Amino acid sequence: MIVPRWLERTAERRPGGVALVCAQGTWTNARLGAEARTAAGALAARGVAAGDRVAIELPAGLEFARVLHGCMLLGAAAVPIDLRLAESERAARRRGCAAVVGEGLGAGREWQPATPGHDLGAVAVVLYTSGTSSDPKHVELTYGNLLWSALASAVALGVNERERWLCALPLTHVGGLSILVRAAIYGTGAVLHERFDTERVLAALAGDGVTVVSLVATTLARLLDAGLEGGGGLRLALTGGGPVPLPLRERAAAAGVPVALTYGLTEAASQVTTTPYARVAAGASDAGPPLFCTTVRIADDREILVRSPTVSAPCVADDGWLHTGDVGELDGDGNLTVTGRAADTIVSGGENVAPGEVEAVLESHPDVVEAAVYAMPDAEWGEAVCALVVARPGEELDADALLAFCAGRLARFKMPKLVRVTHEPLPRTGSGKLLRRQIV
Repeated sequence: MIVPRWLERTAERRPGGVALVCAQGTWTNARLGAEARTAAGALAARGVAAGDRVAIELPAGLEFARVLHGCMLLGAAAVPIDLRLAESERAARRRGCAAVVGEGLGAGREWQPATPGHDLGAVAVVLYTSGTSSDPKHVELTYGNLLWSALASAVALGVNERERWLCALPLTHVGGLSILVRAAIYGTGAVLHERFDTERVLAALAGDGVTVVSLVATTLARLLDAGLEGGGGLRLALTGGGPVPLPLRERAAAAGVPVALTYGLTEAASQVTTTPYARVAAGASDAGPPLFCTTVRIADDREILVRSPTVSAPCVADDGWLHTGDVGELDGDGNLTVTGRAADTIVSGGENVAPGEVEAVLESHPDVVEAAVYAMPDAEWGEAVCALVVARPGEELDADALLAFCAGRLARFKMPKLVRVTHEPLPRTGSGKLLRRQIV
């Protein structure tokens, strides 16, 4: 199915509306549309065609948005790459890309469309999410996945043309990137921050006309510590990326901050369920009902299964469901409570960390025999990445030296907060599988 290009439609319908606000300036919908057309022209001049992949290695800002929307106008799949990753990690994500945009793309001739619009079945973006192995897992999201997600989110949360959604999440994550995409679909504004800074976010909430902000539990706590209070134009703080502890929800309620809880996945183009603020204010602590046109089922082993037009087709199992690897339960009204994860993925400050990836780096040290990475509860980060390493016989490993060894090979959010060294072998099953729970 072909639909009108959403940025072009928005630029024609609301040319003077604010599309982007960031440190580099403010662009209207008309300006973003024009910049996207020149970006598409510059990409085409590099030989990029519809269906190709384009790696975007840029900080959050006007140029990132310009290149992203340029890819979408051209029909190329955007591959945002996290600048915090080590070079080897970034190189793995560049493979198969027809072009890499690591600096300003530069001006090009305005691209003239050869097709009538977005093909909903075509891949729009490719995002990487850590699984339980050491290899990065990529997720292909189509224009249809993104459009259904935007429509379903609007049904759940409401939207108006004066909306300004603050994004201080990485644009390499679906939670951040979807804010840019939805703004183009809705014809609303996005306020982009390159990274989360407590004082800057507080200032934006007070003076940039922000109506919605996306947070994780850690950033919500920091804002409350810094004096965040409700009132003004903020109508919603959408909080996800992991569990939000009850004491933190109670603090937010006492401060008058309108928190809505959400559960989502990259494979489902962001939100799967969302608890509207009215239910949170009434004492609800669950992740809410499924979004419009989304079905959630609990398997016999308590795994959360999802079926939705927002779900990436390659991620759907033979039974027709997305198997999330998370476990939970549904109440009589269909509201979801997430109780844990079937997989070992660590969620630290809203970031997914695959233990196997960190273990592979630790085990590449010449004096390490084997390593086990696990999570420990942490008041600030929710979960802290910890490691137990087995030193080679006769070697005395220093934890600080091991951390220095990892520093150039792992993103900072993947770095262990605690390293223990032992000479005893790690507990394993008879088939050699690591018994991670016995290590904690």
